[in-house]
Amino acid sequence: MRPFQYTRAPSLAEASNMTAGKDTLAIAGGTNLLDLMKLQVETPDQLADINRLGFAEIEDTDNGGLRLGALATNTETAVHPRVRSDYPVLSRAILAGATQQLRNKATNGGNLCQRTRCFYFTNIDQPCNKREPGSGCGAIDGIAKLHAILGTSDQCIATYPGDMAVALSALGATVHISGDKGERSVPVRDFHCLPGDTPWIENVLEPGEIITGIVLPAPVGGTQIYRKVRERSSYAFALVSVAAIIELTDGKFSRADLAFGGLAHKPWHDPRVGECLLGQPPSDALFDKAADILLENARGFGENDFKIPLTRRTLHAVLSQATEDAA
Repeated sequence: MRPFQYTRAPSLAEASNMTAGKDTLAIAGGTNLLDLMKLQVETPDQLADINRLGFAEIEDTDNGGLRLGALATNTETAVHPRVRSDYPVLSRAILAGATQQLRNKATNGGNLCQRTRCFYFTNIDQPCNKREPGSGCGAIDGIAKLHAILGTSDQCIATYPGDMAVALSALGATVHISGDKGERSVPVRDFHCLPGDTPWIENVLEPGEIITGIVLPAPVGGTQIYRKVRERSSYAFALVSVAAIIELTDGKFSRADLAFGGLAHKPWHDPRVGECLLGQPPSDALFDKAADILLENARGFGENDFKIPLTRRTLHAVLSQATEDAA
């Protein structure tokens, strides 16, 4: 790890001012950032500690929803009574990721901003367009078992590694952001970026912007499922994950909100998948149709070819479980 300066930001305005340049990064829990600094993937001259800025509360909103403070920890969020009762898919997703110790330290805002665990990104001796634009993507013809099958480009095939954001995508949450130009809100489905020709741009945050909270809409009910398929039963990143909110009325789908992890550079949400289910009775043929839509443009890179049939089977299993639970 290279030497750096450490400063506690005294206010949101000062934190925004400090992080407006390239040489200063904000730190809260630091569970991802410090690892990257040890590997010299991130080499900031200064860290701005934002832990004393507030934004750690979990509060009801006026419309019956819930605001998750950006500095509330993942543990505080997962065990919150309202999250467990009204948004169980979110609680399950958080508990499916990392260790208890990491969840105790990791914050909601930091979770959204975590970076890929691609071998070529975290190894500074390997080519990576995300870390060093123009150097190439070693994963395309290399170690790609965990990598993307949707939304890829010839610049990057890395995946977004988080679980929480997948559930937030299914729930239709909104990210609240503050910076020197004022405040704005962004649907979580639009917060992360696909690699395209600029794989180093991972989300919509501008220099100096800080996430202050995440707002969940009013509870939607229905059957909520988070299924994570991984190589071992715990402490592993998803090969594929599915967050599903399913409701049946008179034996037909009346709600089908689905988001997927482990498949792309961002939590994957294709509204066509849910739309094809609405108004239809559950059946194997219908589930196959939903998978066909989801995987229409899927592409494997050798080592991760297995993800395509695995995703199909996982979606089928989730929809079968959801419809049984909802019946």
